[in-house]
Amino acid sequence: MVKLYLNFKVSSWLVDIDNVVIVGVDLGTSGVKALVVTENLETKGSGQCGYPINFPRSGWAEQNPLDWEKALGPAINQALNDAAITVNDVTAIGVTGQLDGCIPTDKNGCAVGPCLTWADRRAQRELVGIDAEMVQNCSGLILDPGHMAAKIRWLKNNSFNGTVDCYHQPVSYLVSNLTGNKVFDHSLASTTMLYNLRDREYDQHLLNLFGVEEDELPSIDRSYSQAGVLTELGALLTGLNIGTPVSVGTGDDFAALLGAGFYTSGNMVVVSGTAEVVGAIHPTPVIDRSRLLETHIYPSGEYFIENPGWLSGGALIWLSNILNIGGIEEIEELSTNVPPGAEGITFLPALNGAMTPEWNASARGCFFGLGVNHGPEHLARAVLEGTAFAIRDVGTRLKELGVEFHSVLLLGGGARSKEWAHIRADVLGVPVAIPNFVDTTALGAAMTAAVATGLYADLRSCSKMASDNLEISTIEPSFSEEYETAYQSYHKLYDNLKSMFMSKN
Repeated sequence: MVKLYLNFKVSSWLVDIDNVVIVGVDLGTSGVKALVVTENLETKGSGQCGYPINFPRSGWAEQNPLDWEKALGPAINQALNDAAITVNDVTAIGVTGQLDGCIPTDKNGCAVGPCLTWADRRAQRELVGIDAEMVQNCSGLILDPGHMAAKIRWLKNNSFNGTVDCYHQPVSYLVSNLTGNKVFDHSLASTTMLYNLRDREYDQHLLNLFGVEEDELPSIDRSYSQAGVLTELGALLTGLNIGTPVSVGTGDDFAALLGAGFYTSGNMVVVSGTAEVVGAIHPTPVIDRSRLLETHIYPSGEYFIENPGWLSGGALIWLSNILNIGGIEEIEELSTNVPPGAEGITFLPALNGAMTPEWNASARGCFFGLGVNHGPEHLARAVLEGTAFAIRDVGTRLKELGVEFHSVLLLGGGARSKEWAHIRADVLGVPVAIPNFVDTTALGAAMTAAVATGLYADLRSCSKMASDNLEISTIEPSFSEEYETAYQSYHKLYDNLKSMFMSKN
């Protein structure tokens, strides 16, 4: 039996390697997921608890942080029961979650307003007059209202200024509530539009540009550092023991890749949840001057070149509600009755703004080509295809930038859909790989805690273990002339609607 002796801030811990249990938490858009894993990163139990997202106006998307807190304990408790272990077995906890949210908090760490989530686009006017090229050169990001800097500026211009002690992203908000410490990792900081990509710290010029003070933001540390330990409040929220170590954690875009064993460059990755994140790890900070892709810090120290996503799984949920059917499984089943190209229907996946073929916060989704011969099955097929066309846009641009890939790895809940996977392979023209375990985001969070507690020396060795645990199946592409025609129609539809989108801004 091997033992590690670890010194933490509160007490000295004895970790028995044969009995290490780590909890990974994913604070998602539709709910919180908890995963219990062993020292070998094998899943022993899982749990989840849902909560709503509110759309009070077109382009607005809010959540109540108290809903996250209420869901956390039940999700962890379910995971522990599923694993047949007690809280006394838990060695550490790691947190990941949705990017680009903004929560204003007071000196006690309490939210003084709703979270403006990643899907919230209300801060468009706060960007007027700001030099997009300068922002991109410094931060690697596209000047966009979805980013935290724009949301902070909107909050300051709309009654919150003067009452806020700190502006958090969802992950740092939760970590702060658990440990009392305000901190997030470099990857999350690199999504704020306030961070210098090359200096790897907050940029004073960007802070001044958006009217933000550095002490209004979380401090920055490595994802696999220890943020602190569970306080009395943290223990109350999680149901775990006071003093349990908590890692800094990272955003879900990055944690999903970590959990799939991705440490360095290689394949393109598609993470399909409520949103669809598409990108690839790269050793150098490539900047996309066409402004389709962004460059973020990856927890390994390399860079994640990505499009941070559009409503994808969220579009399927939306359609299932519109059609009053059971859910995503029925969308997939309906779609199999329609040939490629959806018999002339094109869906533009921009229900809350476009992220492809270009970023356009004013854009909205639509179906084009409807006829009396079309039914729910055609709408289902068109949505699955439209989101695949958006992935192709990203893949094409990655290759143009020299970020090569020869296959696509599918992760997230959407990876369970075999029909959707086939559509993606055919539209992209490359093999699509699907692991036997696709919900890797909470596992990535647990990995940061595994390194933070010294169970693993670094993320590289942790990632290798995660990769060794996966079994991969592959779907080979088939060429379809109908998809080529439909893809061109998707682009023509956006181009022709663009002036209408802008006129409504």
